Amino acid sequence: MIQDLVLLGLLKESPKHGYEIKKTINQVLRIFTNVDSQSIYYPLRRLEKKGLVSKRLGRNGKRPEKRIYKITKKGEVVFEKLLNDNFLSFQRPLFNIDLSLYFLPLIKSGLTGSRLRSRFRGMKRIMRWLKERRSILEKKGKPYHFLAIIDHQIELTKADINFTKNLIKNLKPAK
Repeated sequence: MIQDLVLLGLLKESPKHGYEIKKTINQVLRIFTNVDSQSIYYPLRRLEKKGLVSKRLGRNGKRPEKRIYKITKKGEVVFEKLLNDNFLSFQRPLFNIDLSLYFLPLIKSGLTGSRLRSRFRGMKRIMRWLKERRSILEKKGKPYHFLAIIDHQIELTKADINFTKNLIKNLKPAK
C-alpha cells in the first residue's frame, strides 16, 4: 500500500509528529505522488495497532504536547518489503486524455483541436516548472534521488508533449 510505504519511509528518516508528516507530503512528495495528506492520523493509528509505529507525547518549549511517531523494528521490516515490492510493481501508466480520445467522435466539431492546443500549452508550462524545479534542487545540492524523480517526470512529460503535438498535427476533421 503506497500510503503505508510513504508513512513508514518518512518515519524511518526520523521520528515526526503528524503536522511534520503532512508538511513533507504537501511540500515534497506531492510533486510525484498522489498520497492524500488529509487523512494521515487514521493510517498512523492503523500502523500503530499493527505494531509498525509507536507514539509518544512530546513537547517543544511551551507549545502544546504533540504525538510523535516513530517506526518500530517490525515497521522497518515491513517498510523494506513495501519498498522492494514497489520497485518491482509494474503497472501500465494510465493517462486521463485517453478517456477523452475514446469519446473523440462525440466532441463537437472544431473543439478537439482547440482543447488539444490548450493541453499542449499546459504541458509546456508543466515542463518549464519541472525544469525550474530541477535547477533549484541541483543548485541546493539535493541528493541524486531527488533529481532522478524530477528527471523521470521530465521524460514522461516530454512523451506527453510529443504525443499531443503529433495528435494535433494528424487530427482528422470531424465528419
